[in-house]
Amino acid sequence: MDINTPAPTASDAPLKVAVILGSNRPGRFGPVVADWFLGRAAGHPDIETELIDVAETEPPATGAAGATPRLARADAFVVLTPEYNHSYPAPLKSLIDRHFTEWQAKPVAFVSYGGISGGLRAVEHLRQVYAELHAVSVRDTVSFHNAGALFDDRGVPQDSGQADGAAKRMLDQLVWWGRALRAARARHPYGG
Repeated sequence: MDINTPAPTASDAPLKVAVILGSNRPGRFGPVVADWFLGRAAGHPDIETELIDVAETEPPATGAAGATPRLARADAFVVLTPEYNHSYPAPLKSLIDRHFTEWQAKPVAFVSYGGISGGLRAVEHLRQVYAELHAVSVRDTVSFHNAGALFDDRGVPQDSGQADGAAKRMLDQLVWWGRALRAARARHPYGG
């Protein structure tokens, strides 16, 4: 580092982003979407990701207790959710409901997938839940309509331009909110 270059501050440090894979069904498509998303996120210089898979954290899974400290140390969240019956999966709801302060005053973004709606109805339900938990949802999302047909057999989107652009916009918003809220929590702990 050049002597004239200011040292990075805590507010400039990369955000710790917990990426939550919200489905645990056998044969689930979620890992395909998660791998794609984690690849996009790896190219963003302002974030560090950690995957939290509800299949590994929900009881009776052996890692059930391990989710709490991982959520607590996160600066922000990205929830990857399918749409089941016009909403999001029960294991995701269980993970959310077993925590409270871990979500407070932190931003959450969404990547959804499914049939014709692309999981957007699940996202709208999740926005209400996270608002109740004092989290801030970012405006832009990434959504895969008829997701199974959009990825090739290697898990690569057949037309990645639109999805890549949506992911970049969403991550840029997440970084802005994440930095702003991290700085605010450092100055004045959230008392919601």
